[in-house]
Amino acid sequence: MIEVAWRNYDTGEQMAAAVAQEVGESIRSALAARGRALIVLPGGKSPGPVLEKLASAPLDWTWVTILPTDDRLVPLSDPLSNAGMIARHFVPRGAKVMPIAVGSAGDYRAAGRAADSWLSKLEWPPDLVWLGVGQDGHTASIFSGPDFEEAIDGTEVRRAVGVMPNPLPPEAPVARITLSGGALLSARELMLVFSGANKRAVVERAIKEGRRSNLPIGRLLAETKQPIVIHWSPA
Repeated sequence: MIEVAWRNYDTGEQMAAAVAQEVGESIRSALAARGRALIVLPGGKSPGPVLEKLASAPLDWTWVTILPTDDRLVPLSDPLSNAGMIARHFVPRGAKVMPIAVGSAGDYRAAGRAADSWLSKLEWPPDLVWLGVGQDGHTASIFSGPDFEEAIDGTEVRRAVGVMPNPLPPEAPVARITLSGGALLSARELMLVFSGANKRAVVERAIKEGRRSNLPIGRLLAETKQPIVIHWSPA
């Protein structure tokens, strides 16, 4: 049984403020408890308003390390790079933003193994993982396709996987590196943030179906052993 707490907002602005505050509180708690924080953030355009608010928070960013949940196999300077986008928000504040997509898009599986190797050197688990979801039910870069089972069933020990979505999303038709299902679910805190009635219908269906779901978000959430907080606004 997936334990879910929905937090509904009237506007995207209200949601952005609330999510930024919650992520900031998670970072403060981690810094107080362990003297450092490791958080995992989504890429794409949707998180932008939250990241802008979060980056202005009065935190000791020099002790914060940030990973993307997933990334496209492109250079950091490419507009499609999630790590590049996150870095533009937080590196000026003193945070460490660690890219996971390093290597050739022509051999995405090897790039995934390389990412997995260096991620094993980080102190795990993350203090917070913030997930998004697509209209097709994908989360991070766990898509339906030939690499789905490896990505969704990856244990915490296998932290990163190279994936080739099938079909490729037209807005970013490139191979990806994603944190594995086990790595994402190992976080001390887990949140899902999205907007729109269509996505809500997808997520509600996925939660209802649980392990029977053919949607990546449904399969992932069915394996979580902790409550998940879902932040949602109509737009």
